[in-house]
Amino acid sequence: MTVRADDDAVPTEHTPPPRRRVESVVLVHTGDGKGKSTSAFGMVVRAVARDWRVGVVQFLKSGKWQVGEERVCRDRLGVDWFAIGEGFTWESEDLSQDEAVARAAWEHTRAMLAGGEHRLVVLDEITYPMTWGWISTADVVAAIAERPPTVNVVCTGRGAPDELVTLADTVTEMRKVKHIYDTGVLAKKGIDY
Repeated sequence: MTVRADDDAVPTEHTPPPRRRVESVVLVHTGDGKGKSTSAFGMVVRAVARDWRVGVVQFLKSGKWQVGEERVCRDRLGVDWFAIGEGFTWESEDLSQDEAVARAAWEHTRAMLAGGEHRLVVLDEITYPMTWGWISTADVVAAIAERPPTVNVVCTGRGAPDELVTLADTVTEMRKVKHIYDTGVLAKKGIDY
């Protein structure tokens, strides 16, 4: 659709590019709206249904949280699940410990990406330690770019760095229109975790 100067929409011909297949893709789910991780976990279910080996690394959520998606994906679907984070930084008592944990999570992730055993790797909330400077954006982008050709990657989190957006094949920005959390309501089990 092309818009003329007088703002009247005028349909124009659009010839799509020739269709082709690729071995793998990189997706980024970013923005301030809800649904970034939820969408990634939907892809986890799709991949498992195709008999793919799947790995998830959570950079903020701790294994102590016992979130619903971890329970079903790890215990029932056989997903390799690593909740390596220390939780939300605004609740932290030791940010240097949080940074060390994020760096350890990144080293684990780097090995998982390079290993090529997983057809889908979800890097949940990876944008935060990148933005905070805890892990190098350049290292993350390089590791994803240099992954084996059959490894698909999904990165989630607000404020995705430009370098990650540039690398990605598909970028979706979730935009918050309204969120109950802003009224003081706590996250709801079964809906938010």
